[in-house]
Amino acid sequence: MRVARGYLIWGGLTAVVLLPLLVAAQSPLLQWRQPIYIIAGFAGIATMATLLCQPLLVGGYLPGLTTRTGRRAHHVMGAVLVAMVVIHVAGLWVTSPPDMIDALTFTAPTAFSAFGVISMWMLFGAVALSLVRRHLGVSAWRVGHATCVSLAVITAVAHALLIEGTMGSWSKAALCFSVILATAKVLTDLKVWRSFRSSKN
Repeated sequence: MRVARGYLIWGGLTAVVLLPLLVAAQSPLLQWRQPIYIIAGFAGIATMATLLCQPLLVGGYLPGLTTRTGRRAHHVMGAVLVAMVVIHVAGLWVTSPPDMIDALTFTAPTAFSAFGVISMWMLFGAVALSLVRRHLGVSAWRVGHATCVSLAVITAVAHALLIEGTMGSWSKAALCFSVILATAKVLTDLKVWRSFRSSKN
């Protein structure tokens, strides 16, 4: 029973992660696009997939991985997450600098641009807090990290859902819903709200 459950969990995760990538690879929207634009787009999809893996790793929800291994993988994936975001933004910058300037200065007319930029900074904030974790109190660390991660996930999902891109409606919705569900699950199981109470006392 435990083995079957493990296969189901890993199989479900693989399907949710790979389906948007496969749909995007066959999208007619990629025709006539520059390679750098395509790479940037797939880096964005990979970012969403990594956002799903992160809470599953740190929460110990993936069968076959010990808690220690999962947390180490969570740290490595944090670096991968930052790299994917940088590739995504840099690729779009090369393709269209004016659009990226508008996005980064919050003057773009599209809401998804603002959500994407907010998500990027919240992700960078979460990683920065991880780098100085030893210098922070436990409550301050957990409150800061949980706040940055929550805002990053919410705005990343809003960013993805508002874009009419290559991922496909249903595969994108499934990935976004899974990211929200996994993040809420780990924040609940880790009882992060206790740290918010401690920080107020």
